[in-house]
Amino acid sequence: YPVMPEQSAAYLRLTDGGVYLDTTAGLGGHTGLLARRLKAGRVISLDRDAESLEKAKANTLDCAERITFRHSRFSQLSETLRELGVDKVDGILTDLGVSKYQLTSAGRGFSFQQPGPLDMRMDRGQELTASDLVNRASEKDLADWIFRLGEERRHARRIARATVRARPIGDSMAYASLIASVAPRTGKLHPATRVFQALRMVVNDEEGELDALLEQAPEWIKPGGRWVVIAFQSLDDRRVKHAFQELARAGRAAILTKHVVRPEAEEIRLNPPSRSAVLRALEMLGADEARAKD
Repeated sequence: YPVMPEQSAAYLRLTDGGVYLDTTAGLGGHTGLLARRLKAGRVISLDRDAESLEKAKANTLDCAERITFRHSRFSQLSETLRELGVDKVDGILTDLGVSKYQLTSAGRGFSFQQPGPLDMRMDRGQELTASDLVNRASEKDLADWIFRLGEERRHARRIARATVRARPIGDSMAYASLIASVAPRTGKLHPATRVFQALRMVVNDEEGELDALLEQAPEWIKPGGRWVVIAFQSLDDRRVKHAFQELARAGRAAILTKHVVRPEAEEIRLNPPSRSAVLRALEMLGADEARAKD
């Protein structure tokens, strides 16, 4: 399911004949949504996960003639668009959630619901894995990542200490059990959830990649074009919020969402993972509009 499909399409204000960019193809949910609503036009769909891209292609065969898929990271956005001969786009859609395929595939190591390697690479072409971090990183680094990126305030040092003492650690489920043994569950979340989030973010340099996207994307949107970002983590949403505010202060964009937009109750019922999603949108301004705003 594409998260908040109606809200995404409405804020993008799709125009037939336009060129739209989906920076996170995933399994093709949003890409297909955009392509099916355009009678004419083009959707460029990017993802750093080559396996997800293949599944996205299979899920959008009915509108394939309007989609161009490319294997690309956020930090390669400008390079990729130049290679495709793109001048500017009419809108960008970014869904920062982890692909359902990644989460449910035991071989990818994102989940601890079943045994699997501690992998967590979104791009399997890179060398660094979660196993490298768990079995080689210093106790201090592990504690810092778990505290800051996992937002695990109470047990970060204890988990890091137990990790170092238990090495070598083989698979995701075994590591989750170790974490649970030193950081008992106190709420709905399994105690390993925040730790796995932190490791995933480090393995994939998610902070660096998102910062690169926030820097490059505005340069590719036409005046009057829009950018919709859906985030699932407060860390990501804060980065997006601040980037949007900076663009607005500079007179380059107008923020369209005074407050974050959240899924309706019916969507959450049908697609429970959408419950943590928040949407922000902005419109890029032309030079005349920016001067008038000043």
